[in-house]
Amino acid sequence: MYHLGFYIEKVVSFLLLLICVLLSVAFFTLYERQILAALQRRQGPNTVGVGGILQPIADGVKLLLKESIIPKSADMEIFLFAPIFSFGLAVASWSVIPFTEGSALADLNLAVLFIFTLSSLSVHAIIMAGWSSNSKYAFLGGLRSAAQMISYEVSFASVLLSIVVVVGTLNLNKVIEFQQNVWLAGPLFPSFVLFFISILAETNRHPFDLPEAEAELVSGYNVEYAAMGFALFFLAEYGNILLMSTLTSILFLGGWNKFGDFVIFDYIPHSFNNSLKTMIFVTLFVVVRGSLPRYRYDQLMRLGWKVFLPIALCCVVIHTTILISTNSAFEAFGPLDVFANEIIDLPQSKF
Repeated sequence: MYHLGFYIEKVVSFLLLLICVLLSVAFFTLYERQILAALQRRQGPNTVGVGGILQPIADGVKLLLKESIIPKSADMEIFLFAPIFSFGLAVASWSVIPFTEGSALADLNLAVLFIFTLSSLSVHAIIMAGWSSNSKYAFLGGLRSAAQMISYEVSFASVLLSIVVVVGTLNLNKVIEFQQNVWLAGPLFPSFVLFFISILAETNRHPFDLPEAEAELVSGYNVEYAAMGFALFFLAEYGNILLMSTLTSILFLGGWNKFGDFVIFDYIPHSFNNSLKTMIFVTLFVVVRGSLPRYRYDQLMRLGWKVFLPIALCCVVIHTTILISTNSAFEAFGPLDVFANEIIDLPQSKF
């Protein structure tokens, strides 16, 4: 039986995590705008504060003070609930992310499955927003997003399955410990590339931002939202980008593990290693947005179902075959019943 102090500690930790996520999202928008400005050879935000450093604060205050407008024909309850649900899922996923050893708010044995489940639920918020707005543009954006996210979640899950087969656990801390000597981005390079492209589609980012295609749908599923409703969707989207970048660094680049065996790397804090690897993928998100044209919708569906899915399933079969044929699945990576126990023995999860 947990005492009161345990619950107070968890609440305070969650509030600190929430503040850190909000600040990270705020300054990520500034970082994105500066990189896009450099790619397009123009000036980015440079008026509010020194070098535009206070621009995210100004944008947040503006959205906070704006009037919230609800369409007369909208389903009010669902219309108001959708952005809250979307933002809640985005924040909840961060609770199982280990920034350093043992630093996760909830060290779950099923952390990978937990993140995948919440990621799958996020499509419901977009569908609710599109349907409840009672707008053709918003509804089409919601339908597009549902089809797109479901299509690429299959490849996303297949890549996660490859990692689970190799590592033998769903615990993110153990996945990081497994990569102390070799990062999985090397031996699982095809899966690594598939995973990064899949999270681009999963987060509705360029060149897969069909749900928000401005030229076709005005702004997509959130076209009828203003003020804090729009802000919550915005925070959820950018929070998911940071989350997926962090997850990629954990699954393929060893998380907090140091970059090499040189002495200089021993003095770098673990949290800084993880943050630097995350910034690599965050930068790639922005560079892709500023470099590539948007896919047509039929090209998007064809890529997901006819290209990515077969390759991802082949990777799962190949990795499993190699491990079993070399008997590595039973000797080097531990017996398979250990993995089964992690799934069945839920009370061992530290929460």
